[in-house]
Parts: sequence; C-alpha cells; structure tokens
Amino acid sequence: MNSAADLSPEQRHAALFAQMVMQFTSTGLVFLGRAPNPVTGKTETDLDMAQMVVDQLEMLEARTRGNLSADEQKLLRQSLTTLRMAFVEAVNQPPAKPGEAPAPETPASSDSPAGGEESRKKFSKRYGQG
Repeated sequence: MNSAADLSPEQRHAALFAQMVMQFTSTGLVFLGRAPNPVTGKTETDLDMAQMVVDQLEMLEARTRGNLSADEQKLLRQSLTTLRMAFVEAVNQPPAKPGEAPAPETPASSDSPAGGEESRKKFSKRYGQG
C-alpha cells in the first residue's frame, strides 16, 4: 500500500476527498439509525442532524461542481442518494422507543397465497367496502 509520501498532491487530495465524503456518509447513516453510534454503541435516530449532513454534502457538491474527477463526482452523488433514500425511509418509519433498534424488515414468505409481489405492497386502495 502506498504511503502518503508516495502520492502526488492530486492523488493525496483525491484520497482525502473520498475519505471526507465517506466520513460524512457514515455519520449520516449513524444519525439515521442505520449504524450504531460508535461512542455509545446504541442505534439512535436524529433526523435534524441527519438533515444537516445531507445539507453539507449538497453544499459540497454545489461548491465543487466542475472541479471533481468523474470518480469523485460519482462517489459524492451515490453518497447523497444513499443518505436521501435512508432519510425518507427514516421519516416514514414509526418512531422507536429510546435505545431500541429499529425493527428489521422481514422478507416476504415464499409460501404466502398472495405471492411475493402482493405481500410487499405498503399501500392499497379499497373502494366500495361495506
């Protein structure tokens, strides 16, 4: 593995940029309850702090537009997409009791009579009940 002294300034900057984006992403996932807090070991959700992380990455994307390599841009966009999707899921999830990990999603049973597709529907409309 190359040491920092063996890298060109551009390679070092690219590595530091990737590391920073990954740190922001990891922090955001902790705030979204997707990873345990490294200090407490508990899984907690703090949507305000998660939103701040997303906002910071969006600012970074805007301020570096046109100055990133294709790989750096891809990493930043993928990180933002991951955090945004996790944020939406966290907002739509019922609040867990403090200190309680969110319930894992259970896969659909293959022997269900409705089939796998129907069992994954979250919403359905019904008309004319009565």
